[in-house]
Amino acid sequence: MIHGLGSSWQTWAPILAGLEAEREVIAVDLPGFGHTPPLSGKVSIATLADALTDFLTRENLLGIDAVGTSMGARLVLELARRGGVLGTVVSLDPGGFWRGWERGFFYSTVAASIRLIRALQPVMPALTASPVGRSALFAQFSSHPWNLAPELTLTEMRSFAASPSTDELLRDLVFGEGQQGIPQGRLKHPLVIGWGRWDRVCLPAQASRAQALFPDARLHWFDHSGHFPHWDMPAQTLRLILDATAFKS
Repeated sequence: MIHGLGSSWQTWAPILAGLEAEREVIAVDLPGFGHTPPLSGKVSIATLADALTDFLTRENLLGIDAVGTSMGARLVLELARRGGVLGTVVSLDPGGFWRGWERGFFYSTVAASIRLIRALQPVMPALTASPVGRSALFAQFSSHPWNLAPELTLTEMRSFAASPSTDELLRDLVFGEGQQGIPQGRLKHPLVIGWGRWDRVCLPAQASRAQALFPDARLHWFDHSGHFPHWDMPAQTLRLILDATAFKS
C-alpha cells in the first residue's frame, strides 16, 4: 500500500481492517514521509521508485501486488512500467497526467493548501473535529469531507505539515519528467486504474490520458468519489482491490 504526497501509511485506515481480513498487508511510509527518513539526495518519482525497488528486493517481496493513491498511484504505475518489480497493480487517481492549464492549477492549489495546512497546525485539532472545519480543509480532496473521520483527517494534516520531502516532490511531480507508458500487449500483470468522477485534484478528463499510456489497463470509475476513493467509497475500493488481487490459477 503506497500513500500519496505528504501522507503516510495511515491514509489507508478506512480500508485496512477489511484488507487485513483477506490479505497480508504491508502499508509503507515512503522516504521523507511518516516515520521514514528522507532520501539523502534528489527526491523524485524516479528516486522513490528506486528506493521502493531496493526495499522490496531486500525484503524478498519482488512481484508483490501493490495499491497506490495519488502520487503513490503514479509511483506504482512507474514500477509497473519498469517491469519485474510488482505483480498486480491498482492505481487510484494517479497524478502526472495533466496538460496545459491543469498543470498550473494542480501546482498552485496544492502548494497553497500545504502552506495553509502548516499555518493552521495550532488549531488543527479543533478544525478536524468539526464537520464544517473538515469541509473547509478537504473540499478539494473529498466529495463529502464532512463525513470523514476526525482522527483520519487530523493524522493527514499532521503528516502534511511534518513531511520534509513534500515540497521537492510536488515540484518534481508537476514539472519533472513525464510518465512513460507500456505499449499494448507488453503488460505482464493485471493493472487497474481507478478514478473518482468528482476528483478536483486530478481531473476526470486525465483518466483517458493515463489509459492511453497504459492501454492494457482496466479503467474503473468511482461515481461518488473525489480524489481519494478509499476515503469516499471505502467499500467499493476494498472490493476493487480484493477482486483485482484475487488469485487466479
